Amino acid sequence: MKTSKRIVALLLTFVMLFSMVGCGNKDTPPKEGNGGSQETGSKGGENVSNNLVVYVSHKEDVYGPIVKEFQERTGIQVDIVAAGTGEMLSRIETESTNPQGDIMFGGGVESLEAYKEYFEPYKTKEADSIDKAFLAADNTWTGFSALPLVIMYNKKLVSEADVPKTWEGLLDEKFKGQIAYTDPNLSGSSFTTLVTMMYAHPEDDGWAFVRKFVDNLDGKLLNSSSAIFKGVADGEYSVGITLEESAQRYVIAGAEVGFVYPEEGTSMVPDGVAIIKGAKNMENAKEFVDFVVGEDIQNMIVSDMSRRSIRSDVAPSEGLVDIDEIPAVDYDVAWVSKNKADLMNKWKDVLVGK
Repeated sequence: MKTSKRIVALLLTFVMLFSMVGCGNKDTPPKEGNGGSQETGSKGGENVSNNLVVYVSHKEDVYGPIVKEFQERTGIQVDIVAAGTGEMLSRIETESTNPQGDIMFGGGVESLEAYKEYFEPYKTKEADSIDKAFLAADNTWTGFSALPLVIMYNKKLVSEADVPKTWEGLLDEKFKGQIAYTDPNLSGSSFTTLVTMMYAHPEDDGWAFVRKFVDNLDGKLLNSSSAIFKGVADGEYSVGITLEESAQRYVIAGAEVGFVYPEEGTSMVPDGVAIIKGAKNMENAKEFVDFVVGEDIQNMIVSDMSRRSIRSDVAPSEGLVDIDEIPAVDYDVAWVSKNKADLMNKWKDVLVGK
């Protein structure tokens, strides 16, 4: 009997303890979860994200140092999704009802302009130091760097006398099948090249020249913009059309290459940065835009990346001519963006001989 009473007493004690634990849980407020995807903190009494998802079409040697610096200075964790400009913009369009990215970083601004309905207007705090030519009229994108197009050549394959100093020079028979050029469906800079050549040769709205150019490509189209300068530097191609900064970096590195600005005129369409509409990390996205066009980063891209700043208070990289000395076409970003689909359809027709 005494043993039975002890067992009953012990059972009653355990029941009372469990009841107290249960009551304690009811009185303790639950911790705020992050859904497994966002870290949160406090700023000004409000919960804020500590993350940023950046869709990027720059090469890693461009975005890598910038993102690293941004994370170290702000404490914001950046997740990178990298692909070509066209692929990134298509993804942003597909995800528009439930955005997975916060920032589009890279791509010519005419491509960003064509997708501006998917971007959130934001006027950067640095706007007063940026030329208006590098800012969207409606603030849907902000320029990042000015990018003149150049004709790059391999000095071992092309003599100084044979350097094509004009777009027209690329039509010479000696360069047939030796021109490095990427399909503009895959590369934003190659699309800019296509339109630039058209502006420089207005006959038949530029398509007469494009047909001759395609013929001299001899069926060779590369699948990435980086393959152009690599192909020329490695001697796979005699010449190629690329961005000034890409060619200049090879020159600085001592490669046997050179480049010229086409005498009929080239373009200096900037690449850009834009906030994706409905971004889940909106405040961090705005901070990122201000950061990449700020004086520190703009000086970095000039000194370390041979790029041209979009700021009026940052001097060009040593060894580059003043931007005013470069012959330029009158490149209408708004018109090009509005007509991009038609231009690409026409390009496809030219490729198949129509």
